[in-house]
Amino acid sequence: MIAYTTEVGIIFLKFEDQKNIEKEVNKIEKTFTTIERNSDYKHLILLEQELEKYFLRDIQKFSVPLDLQGTEFQIKVWSELLNTQYGTTISYKQQSVNIDSPQSVRAVANANGANKILIVVPCHRVIGTNGKLAGYSGEVWRKKELLELEQGVKKLL
Repeated sequence: MIAYTTEVGIIFLKFEDQKNIEKEVNKIEKTFTTIERNSDYKHLILLEQELEKYFLRDIQKFSVPLDLQGTEFQIKVWSELLNTQYGTTISYKQQSVNIDSPQSVRAVANANGANKILIVVPCHRVIGTNGKLAGYSGEVWRKKELLELEQGVKKLL
């Protein structure tokens, strides 16, 4: 995975083999002048420790500080994701209701797709109203693996 942080907290966490990852990394590096990438920065150390515990199923919620960067609406959507309980799923429709914007299902889905802090901001827990796994920037097969990990179906490490 590739991670970036500011002094405030984590701003980026994605799989290094994702589509368009180089483009996203270049954009992050151009946008923020005071970021650290995979360094000894304190937030990155905590992130690494917590990710390891997450994959071992030793923690269900992350405490690493976040620096959510996006529009007001995106930040509202991502903040709601942080309330989605480990091992559970929620539909895009329910998420839009939870943020008091029930007519904004498509906008909520787009905001989830723009999430730059995968796993920690758990957009993988959002599924279609029909119960099917919908898009995930880390790829749907990973979404399935993450949900199975959280539900105790399998261990990834």
